[in-house]
Amino acid sequence: MCLSSVEARGGGIMVSWKGIYFILTLFWGSFFGSIFMLGPFLPLMFISPSWYRWVNNRLVATWLTLPVALLETVFGVKVIITGDAFVPGERSVIIMNHRTRMDWMFLWNCLMRYSYLRLEKVCLKASLKSVPGFGWAMQAAAYIFIHRKWKDDKSHFEDMIDYFCDIHEPLQLLLFPEGTDLTENSKARSNDFAEKNGLQKYDYVLHPRTTGFTFVVDRLREGKNLDAVHDITVAYPHNIPQTERHLLRGDFPREIHFHVRRYPVAALPRAKEELQLWCHRRWEEKEQRLRAFYAGGTHSFGPPGPGDTGSDTSSSGGGGVPPCKSELRVLLVKLLSLVYWSLFSPAMCLLLYTSSAARWYCLVAIVVFVLQERLFGGLEVIELASHRVLHKQPALGAKKSE
Repeated sequence: MCLSSVEARGGGIMVSWKGIYFILTLFWGSFFGSIFMLGPFLPLMFISPSWYRWVNNRLVATWLTLPVALLETVFGVKVIITGDAFVPGERSVIIMNHRTRMDWMFLWNCLMRYSYLRLEKVCLKASLKSVPGFGWAMQAAAYIFIHRKWKDDKSHFEDMIDYFCDIHEPLQLLLFPEGTDLTENSKARSNDFAEKNGLQKYDYVLHPRTTGFTFVVDRLREGKNLDAVHDITVAYPHNIPQTERHLLRGDFPREIHFHVRRYPVAALPRAKEELQLWCHRRWEEKEQRLRAFYAGGTHSFGPPGPGDTGSDTSSSGGGGVPPCKSELRVLLVKLLSLVYWSLFSPAMCLLLYTSSAARWYCLVAIVVFVLQERLFGGLEVIELASHRVLHKQPALGAKKSE
């Protein structure tokens, strides 16, 4: 048996020490980071939600550099970026195919170079907000949690987007229009939908759901908080870590390829039906692009096709719009992140061991994080309520009835 892995007899799951190190490093970083970095600033949301958001975005971004550093520096994952680049600091909606359950985390490797991690927000399933550490940090980051039922999600989408527009906070909102990751079951459901509606059957993507996408684009456009839509195609040429279990087994991707297409807001259709059709056409292009990617022996997105607007670029900053940061700067950020987070969690453990005041604070913070989510629905909900109260905006029910 390999010394780097051990097999759990009960479930027959091969667990790699690399996977355990990766998961535990991220977990303890998010756990102690939520308590000792984000926790002290919680009262600020009741004084100035906009300042609370400004501070939290930057604190959370320090942790987002950690998975990037571990994947690339420790585990040797290669990141290749082609197509258009981001304009630094621009406000956008990011739409991406959902190949694995981990795509949203791998995207940070791209955004670290071509954007600012503090701008990114993710739409993800509501059950994740209850996860200790990770869920607390995502609530504090004001991620948008959804139940995958539009009648339940629409009002929350509206409130969150309006809030970002009100406080003039730029954001890059990541959406997965497919709704779920690509598996045999989801592919079968997508093909059934295609057959019933006379649509093309896909092999590499799922048919997108456009209701949420069109709503978000229109709402951000109305709030003058949108500069572009970034359509990103992600591919894994050698091995595909479908779930968290694959990472636990140490099955990290050898390469991650991102192909970016940037569409300025002025180029987007205004009518809802036309915007829905526009989104469907992007997924037709994704299917063709991914088919060529996996069929070719080079496993590369290659030069832009007839419909592409940008020139090739790479993680080293080739042609096209250059990345925000040089590779030297990215390397320094990754090294600093590894040093900081490798020392931070042990330091917090030592603090808890030596200080009774720290232990009491930690206990109170845990109780607050757990109870606020159960009683009020999450930190992002409380943040919205504080903003409405401080700015004398109508409550949710009154707002919808106007």
